[in-house]
Amino acid sequence: MAPRVAVVGGGIAGLAAAHRLRRELGPQAEIVLVEQASRIGGKLRTVELAGRAYDLGAEAFLARRPEVLRLADELGVAADVVHPGGVSASVHAGGRTRRLPTGTVMGVPAGPEAVRDVLSEAGLAAVRAEPELPPLRLDGADVPVGELLRGRVGDEVVDRLVEPLLGGVYAGDSNRLSLRATVPALAAALDAGAESITAAAASALPAPKPDAPKLPVFGAFHSGYRRLIDQLLIAADAQLRLGLPVRGLTRTATGWRLEIGAAPSPEFLDVDGVVLAVPAPSARRLLQDVVPTAAVKLGEVELASMVVVGLALPADVALPNASGVLIARGERHADGTPFTAKAFTFSSNKWPHLRGAGGELLVRGSVGRFGETADLRLDDAEVQRRVRADLAELTGIAAEPVDSVVLRWGGGLPQYGVGHLDLIADVERAVAEQPGLALAGAALHGVGVPACVATGEAAAMEITRALLRGTCREVGP
Repeated sequence: MAPRVAVVGGGIAGLAAAHRLRRELGPQAEIVLVEQASRIGGKLRTVELAGRAYDLGAEAFLARRPEVLRLADELGVAADVVHPGGVSASVHAGGRTRRLPTGTVMGVPAGPEAVRDVLSEAGLAAVRAEPELPPLRLDGADVPVGELLRGRVGDEVVDRLVEPLLGGVYAGDSNRLSLRATVPALAAALDAGAESITAAAASALPAPKPDAPKLPVFGAFHSGYRRLIDQLLIAADAQLRLGLPVRGLTRTATGWRLEIGAAPSPEFLDVDGVVLAVPAPSARRLLQDVVPTAAVKLGEVELASMVVVGLALPADVALPNASGVLIARGERHADGTPFTAKAFTFSSNKWPHLRGAGGELLVRGSVGRFGETADLRLDDAEVQRRVRADLAELTGIAAEPVDSVVLRWGGGLPQYGVGHLDLIADVERAVAEQPGLALAGAALHGVGVPACVATGEAAAMEITRALLRGTCREVGP
């Protein structure tokens, strides 16, 4: 019989899993993709803004990882990949906007010179003195990023650099985030023998290669992630079931049974294998009866929510010469009003092809940090008003937008707390004991698009191996 596999979750991890399953299992396999929402793509969302396809979820991918570029090549869309222009990012901290320093590891400097423009004299003195502190030993332990760094290089490095950068990736609190999960290069350098934070940063930074070509760090798709998502769906050739929650997962004598649809009249789907490519709370609920130890662990993964505001500004507006600006926590306007936005991307600077149909300049503002929910409760009009006020404070631009879009991402970013790597290892170990079941998604090994693609492909390969071994049906109910 042809195998039947269910992929639960239509985000990028689930789509990558469905695509890989089709390539591995061939045209005879039945792949069913079940998504609770009315659309696929998850946290990848391409909208129309001033007549231009514009991403208001994830906007880019790390081009130094191979997964997305390889996938684009397989799908025949590699020619659609674009890279940023040459402008640099900036950071607004200590009441000033400055160029974001290079020569740091997620904001952690190898010495004071790299961060001279951002820190005060007292902050620079703390960095300068750090190598003289007692030698630092982790002894394999995981620690909160902020707590470790505050005690070594001072508050300013955390508040003005590390926190804004981590906030841009995780919308998180550096005092709660895991060093090993979020800044692994720094942890690895300390494990390898570096005895100070600055020495660890120096050893983690790549050695300069003056004659080597400078490879792009990030990539995106010319017409937005919609292009990748559409091609993934076509190549996966999956049976698509949208708008259907999966309410239950049970073992059967021949595989797995999913309960899907409305509670009063559920539908049951029997399959040989299941990929759960859903957020941690959904995975916890579905695993609580079949893999209770994994469910308990996943219940420890917290989530942050965000609002993203897309603005199309008149073509004659002059944006700052930067790709965007990160805003440190606690910064205020000149009149004392706190900033609502945590970052702006000047998209038409960062991606030279991104202009509205009439030449409009496209900008996105991001709102939301873990534990700060007041701004998220504002209605769309008020969020946009505050974001525009923040933009005017930073840039002087008060022009009325030609077009705008507000998107909300509830629970969009998992928080990698202290011990996250061990927690996920425990989860995956427990799930691996159930043949024909695998996990994927941002809660596992990275929140970036390449990391999510990697988990989806790994889950698909695990299901494929189980089917080839014939073990999916060996475990009874």
